[in-house]
Amino acid sequence: MTPFPLDSFLASLPWTALAVVLVLAVTFAVATAQRRHSVMDVAWGPGFVAVAAVSFVLSAGVGDSGRRLLLLALTAVWGLRLGVHIGLRARGGHEDPRYAAMLDDAAGSRNAYALRRVYLPQGLVMFFVSLTVQAGMFAAGALGWLSLAGALLWVTGFGFETVGDWQLAQFKKDPSRRGTVLDTGLWRYTRHPNYFGDAAVWAGLFLVAADSWPGVLTVLSPALMIWMLAGKTGKPLTEKSMSGRPGYREYVKSTSGFIPWPPRQTRNRTQP
Repeated sequence: MTPFPLDSFLASLPWTALAVVLVLAVTFAVATAQRRHSVMDVAWGPGFVAVAAVSFVLSAGVGDSGRRLLLLALTAVWGLRLGVHIGLRARGGHEDPRYAAMLDDAAGSRNAYALRRVYLPQGLVMFFVSLTVQAGMFAAGALGWLSLAGALLWVTGFGFETVGDWQLAQFKKDPSRRGTVLDTGLWRYTRHPNYFGDAAVWAGLFLVAADSWPGVLTVLSPALMIWMLAGKTGKPLTEKSMSGRPGYREYVKSTSGFIPWPPRQTRNRTQP
């Protein structure tokens, strides 16, 4: 077994942490100018790309070239697509209601409060979750069957996330569907194809990293991302905001909450 270059990996961590800080600093400056801290959502995906890019450069000549390229490519495609999607969706809009409700609790400066409640927590999560990519960049072992499985899982997740977002965007373009529930396409099999896809993407990245020691030790990184999507900030908050829509209760009863699964009963559905 090729030894893991622990010294090189540890020496890279301050630089990847600096990448996170710089992404957050630029995002905060833009958000302050626009008076809209939901800009952080746009920077979320590209922030991971910045960390992966720094790790890629610093692991040159140390980590396996194939794994480094694969991790960089998968992270970049996922992160940039997500950033562009959210940026287009939020273009010309106002503060996201979630952020507005949070910032309404600020006793003093809303910007200082946002730094503590939005940027600092998300920066820490970004750095911790990305550790699976960072460690994988420095792993010296060659790509194997686990990396292939991870890449296939990533493709599955990316497909779910991309198609799910596209279907939702098309649904929202139709004024006659305003206030209704999307229950066709991928949304027929899971109430959150985008969140499920995101979770599968990070599980796939973990498998690529875990193909060589000590990538498996970073299992808590994707676990945190999946927990946030399924149990903390993703699915729960979305379902809370949707709970009052006509037909949503029936949709919840018949449709899987996260992992895609055939509907439990036949219902009248909105046609695409």
